Amino acid sequence: MRLSIALHALAGLGLLVQPSGWPWLLGAIAANHLFLGVVGMWPRSRLLGPNLIRLPASRGARGVVALSFDDGPDPDVTPRIMTLLEQHGATASFFCIGKRAEAWPEIVRDVARRGHSVENHTQRHPYAFACFGLRAMRREIDAAQITLARISGSTPRFFRAPAGLRSPLLDPVLSRSGLRLTAWSRRGHDCVRRDPEAVLRQITSRLRDGDIVLLHDGSCARTRDGTPVVLAVLPRLLEHLQARGLRALSLPHALRAGPGDQT
Repeated sequence: MRLSIALHALAGLGLLVQPSGWPWLLGAIAANHLFLGVVGMWPRSRLLGPNLIRLPASRGARGVVALSFDDGPDPDVTPRIMTLLEQHGATASFFCIGKRAEAWPEIVRDVARRGHSVENHTQRHPYAFACFGLRAMRREIDAAQITLARISGSTPRFFRAPAGLRSPLLDPVLSRSGLRLTAWSRRGHDCVRRDPEAVLRQITSRLRDGDIVLLHDGSCARTRDGTPVVLAVLPRLLEHLQARGLRALSLPHALRAGPGDQT
């Protein structure tokens, strides 16, 4: 970001000193904006600021995988996910949309009561979020932070951008709000894929200690018989983790977990 600002300043100075060089200066500025756009569309990029993609190395080599669910709560899917997690002694982080939390507050409270974490996924999940200005971006994040803290009784500590897309403006907003940007290292595209086998295969391929797994309790795809794909995938994923000696935990629990810890 500092280099980008410096480039703009040098281009302005160059235009004053050598006006005829404007095509080259304009090209440099355009290339800079293209670069920022590309890295912003890469959800796992760290070039625009800190981004939690995997559990830190000091935590990851402890038989722990962090489970996360996006776009909820969903009155049909989220409670069933929590039941499955409880059956396997697992916890997860639910990145909730503020407006959906307002529609189903009891589900959000139940998420917190059952030992899972409620995290920030914006107030309205606008798909143009990465194109927002500083003020609009701050309103989205702060509104969700207030909504989710009020309903769950706990202030979210992690943030995931809609579709994982962001702009250079996001990092200062998150720093001000005390939130940690979180992406993922394994996902199966269960929001669009209707084949549970393909989703499970993509998640478990090369799955290892310290991975952050992304699934969806809201906006999830459904199989041909109408079953939410996540509900077909999750039991088998949890069994796979247990068979490999891996514990599925929420982000706060995973970051606190030490060798042999059960929370």
